[in-house]
Amino acid sequence: MTVWWSSSYNSGVTETARVLVVEDDPRLLSMLVDLLRSEGYEVVSARDGQRGLHEGLTQRFDVLLLDRGLPAIEGLDVLTKLRSRGVLTPALILSALANPADRVEGLDRGAEDYLSKPFDIDELLARIRALQRRVLSSTPVLSIPGGSLDTQSRAISQKEGSVIHLSERECDLLELFARHPSQVFSRADLLRGVFPEAEDLGIIDTYVHYLRKKNGRNTVETVRGIGYRLGRMPS
Repeated sequence: MTVWWSSSYNSGVTETARVLVVEDDPRLLSMLVDLLRSEGYEVVSARDGQRGLHEGLTQRFDVLLLDRGLPAIEGLDVLTKLRSRGVLTPALILSALANPADRVEGLDRGAEDYLSKPFDIDELLARIRALQRRVLSSTPVLSIPGGSLDTQSRAISQKEGSVIHLSERECDLLELFARHPSQVFSRADLLRGVFPEAEDLGIIDTYVHYLRKKNGRNTVETVRGIGYRLGRMPS
């Protein structure tokens, strides 16, 4: 698993993530393919559900983007067939159907996320990165200052034996730092990567404060004039 950030970010990762895009609108499909390739992804496309199912069963992908209203096989049916064949690649459903019942159905049928059309490009990219983060590593326990982070239970195990429970967003933010311990992230980077629906950069400072309050000030280091990174590990 590879591209966490857009090509403008310095993630230090060189392998390319692969995305399958299944969309029957030729203009939207072309836009999505061009956009994702410009962000550093390798993209395979299909314009109907039958072809999308074939590609999903015969190739390895890191993320699936599936339109719901596909010809030949409907998008959720494609996903159901993939899941029944053991394909667990995280899937984002794109659909003009935006009411809560449609979103619930999509999630219940095996999708990890659901985005209504028309959508914001930055939000789409952020959601793709979020899907990648969920399965970036088969090892859910990461080293952090003063202990370890279990990303599945969203808990910090401190070296002296205490266990600290985190909210989902606290865990997502700390996980990002822990997976890139030497990288400095600007607040704008963190906003796009962890809080895609937010607009106020101050939310980053707030959640850094929460992490420091729970696990100590050394959890996250401030790099003046740039942003934040994981606190330095004791030698």
